[in-house]
Amino acid sequence: MRKILLPLMALGILGGGGYAGWGWWTTGRFLESTDNAQIESDITVLTPKVSGTVLELLVGDNQPVAAGEVLLRLDDADYRARLDEATAAVEAARAALLTIESRVALERSLIAQRDADIPAAEADLRRARQDWERARSLISTDNVTRQRFDLAEADLRKAEAALQRARAAAAAERDQLGVVEAGRAEAIARIRETEARADLARRELEDTVIRAPVAGVVGNRAVQLGQQVRPGAQLMAVVPLPQVHVVANFKETQVARMRPGQRVEVLVDAFPGVPVPGVVESFAPASGSQFSLLPPENATGNFTKIVQRLPVRIRLDTDNPLAGSLRPGLSVEVSVDIRGRGDGTAGAAKVAAAAPAEGAGVR
Repeated sequence: MRKILLPLMALGILGGGGYAGWGWWTTGRFLESTDNAQIESDITVLTPKVSGTVLELLVGDNQPVAAGEVLLRLDDADYRARLDEATAAVEAARAALLTIESRVALERSLIAQRDADIPAAEADLRRARQDWERARSLISTDNVTRQRFDLAEADLRKAEAALQRARAAAAAERDQLGVVEAGRAEAIARIRETEARADLARRELEDTVIRAPVAGVVGNRAVQLGQQVRPGAQLMAVVPLPQVHVVANFKETQVARMRPGQRVEVLVDAFPGVPVPGVVESFAPASGSQFSLLPPENATGNFTKIVQRLPVRIRLDTDNPLAGSLRPGLSVEVSVDIRGRGDGTAGAAKVAAAAPAEGAGVR
């Protein structure tokens, strides 16, 4: 019996080893795997921009919402009053501008009137000068009385003064127009200021209504009806399901031949036996340790070499068998088929800074 069993066992071991070796040679050696991976999503955390009391809470935990759907409302009485006040200020500023515009039109008409007085004064001056010159030429021959000459001279002085007065009045009206136009510019600036305040008040009023920025499912709700909230306080999160992806942290010695576009098989711990297909989408610009709160400082005397891990983002196929069932945070195992060339040179350029060249050793 031993003579029969021992050869059979040897053949079985050889056959199993050969089958395993064939599988590794044809497939296994082209797979890079890791269990340091999980499902993630671009979770949106909602925070208020204004303070107030929660007046309406329209969603509950784990409730699906559409993009733009109202999630909650804050008490807007104070913000509505501020908007009304700002709107009234805008109307008052516009009314003041209309008044100034009327003054500008009046000053321009007065300037036209004063300008018209100047030619009349100049004509009176010419007439008075001609009368004075005739009287002066005739007084030497006693053809005109001294009284007549004095009257002509007085009329000349009056005409000169009238011309100066007309010119001064025109100049004064122009100066007054400049003052009024300066007030007009100030009124326009005042309108812009009040309009900006009204826009700010309108934005604050709109911010009392908080809407879903994306379609998804509400989670981690930390707000209650009647609660007083402040800007920056976390109210809830919206998870854009089923739009999820996988982040796998591969060792730095595994990424040499990885490229964007290579096919991936994902096994989810929560759904054993159901492989989910995907594709390598991108590589992180630095290892995970570099983005930690306290990055390692290697320029020390007690340096210990530790294999670093590089986060790799994997896009899941939209028609995968677990679409709609996957949730961020679930643990997965990832296998990347490095036989594919991916996106070619474009993909290689994306990972040139993160992955060593193919065949290069680790120093």
